[in-house]
Order: sequence, then structure tokens, then C-alpha cells
Amino acid sequence: MSPTGGESLTPFTDMVREVLAVKGATLRSVAERAVDPETGKKLQHTTLHKIANGESYRRDRWIVGAIAAATGRELSEVRRAAAAEWVGLTADDILGMSTPEVSVVVAYKPGTRPEELTLVKEALKNLDLEDATIRVVGESNQEP
Repeated sequence: MSPTGGESLTPFTDMVREVLAVKGATLRSVAERAVDPETGKKLQHTTLHKIANGESYRRDRWIVGAIAAATGRELSEVRRAAAAEWVGLTADDILGMSTPEVSVVVAYKPGTRPEELTLVKEALKNLDLEDATIRVVGESNQEP
């Protein structure tokens, strides 16, 4: 939650803070697990410190994978948190159509109403799925 009572403005940073708050966790012990499985790059404890303290750091794609590994969270969850924090977009399976093999994720500005997602509605129509329900994260399910 943010100070204003809505969604957190720093969900990616919050994930790092949570893993560091675990009893016995240190910057170095968490950094040991922070290895991106795709590239093999290891996040340094100094960068982890910067993330946790809201300081400036280089926001590379591989860092998301490293944080997923360090926190034990699903990569898709960490990607959504990074998108929300780094570029101000919310991303989620707003159609409820994802499976373990396929993710259907749409990025949109926070506060967007389902009826404002015209490109999504158009894509659904092209797939003969115009009756699908579009839901927006953090809000009740709504029909477009």
C-alpha cells in the first residue's frame, strides 16, 4: 500500500525490502541468490542496497530475473512489479486467460477503466472473444 492508501508506488523495491527483512538475511546473503537464470549475471550487494534504499541504480532487464531468484517469487510477478515501478504501468492477466504455458498480460496506466482498453477490446473481437470479461487489477471485475 502506498501512503495515500492505494497500490504501492514501489512494488519492486518493496519485494527487495521484504526479502531483506527476513530474520538472518543480509545484503550479501541475499545477493548470493540474486543470479539471473537467463544471463547468469549476479547482482552485487551494493546494487541491492541501492534498490532497497530507493537510490538510483542501472535498471537492466537481467536485474528482474536476479531479484526473482533472490526473492523466490515468480518471474512474471517480479516483471509486473518492475513495470509498475520503473515505467508507471500496471500489467496483469486482465482477461483471466493465462495458463502455465501461456501468459496473456496487458500493460496499462493505473486507474484505467475496462471500457478504456479499446485496443484490447478490438483484439478480442478479432479473436471472436468479444464477450470476454476485462478486469482491472485492484478494482472489482467489471464488464466493458
